Amino acid sequence: MDQTEVAMSALADDNNGQAVATSPENKTKNGNGGSTPRYKVLDSNAIKLIAIIAMTIDHIAWAVAPGYSTEWWAIVMHVIGRLTKPIMWYCIAEGYHYTRNVKKYTARLFLFALISHVPYMMQTIQFKQYGWLSLVPFATGEGFMGHVLNQTSVMLSLAVGLVMLRVNDSTGLPQWAKVLIVLGLCVVAFPADGSCIGSLCVCSIGSNRGKPVKQFLWCLLYVTMYAAVYFFCLDRLYAVIQMCEVLAVPVLMMYNGKRGSNPKVNKVLKWSFYVYYPLHLFVISVVLLLCGAVVV
Repeated sequence: MDQTEVAMSALADDNNGQAVATSPENKTKNGNGGSTPRYKVLDSNAIKLIAIIAMTIDHIAWAVAPGYSTEWWAIVMHVIGRLTKPIMWYCIAEGYHYTRNVKKYTARLFLFALISHVPYMMQTIQFKQYGWLSLVPFATGEGFMGHVLNQTSVMLSLAVGLVMLRVNDSTGLPQWAKVLIVLGLCVVAFPADGSCIGSLCVCSIGSNRGKPVKQFLWCLLYVTMYAAVYFFCLDRLYAVIQMCEVLAVPVLMMYNGKRGSNPKVNKVLKWSFYVYYPLHLFVISVVLLLCGAVVV
């Protein structure tokens, strides 16, 4: 079973196979006879479930309290939801490192980005205003370029981030060409949920593998840029909420680099995120349509 090709399953120890400088009392034996710090208690299944649960809580909050709600419970739910994207970025980057076929991996991400497009758009304000026309990017609002952001789901941002990693590691491209291509890919990912920030974070995590400080600092820079856009153009409170994505760092630090101990559960969860993401969006969209409401 090609477990390594699945983004949310192909996770590896963040020390990149190197020894961790911790005292003996803080270590336990791992499956390879080495040592794992005692605080690394989460396996890949636990990481995936945390991301899925946090994402669901966040999307329910958008559905129940659309717009930039100031209800305390909505804010708490959105803060919890900020755990999801950094875990997804990390998983995509690790999946790139371990996949046996990067072309199939890339095609799979773009396929699910396409599948997720319809249920994602069905829960937006554009769908309520323009109906099925909103499924066509940029075809709503004033003229043909009315709405620019949130034209499709975060899956496009993740898929583009994987392409950025492939460009970064290409040995046949000069550095100036890599920079131009990455900038072009930013334009491609810009209309997606989360814009090109997610793509850049995937690239930063993957290209600095085994260097957690650099991974964190680059992602912090990009997340801060995204929060700044929120602060000056959208909503100041939700700009602060965007910065709560740093709360995912302790969760990732607790990852032990192992798969779950139950093979049957591992098999079920292998495609869990791929399937769950568009499915839960579709369910929320149907409920919103039945209730006559949409997420802004």
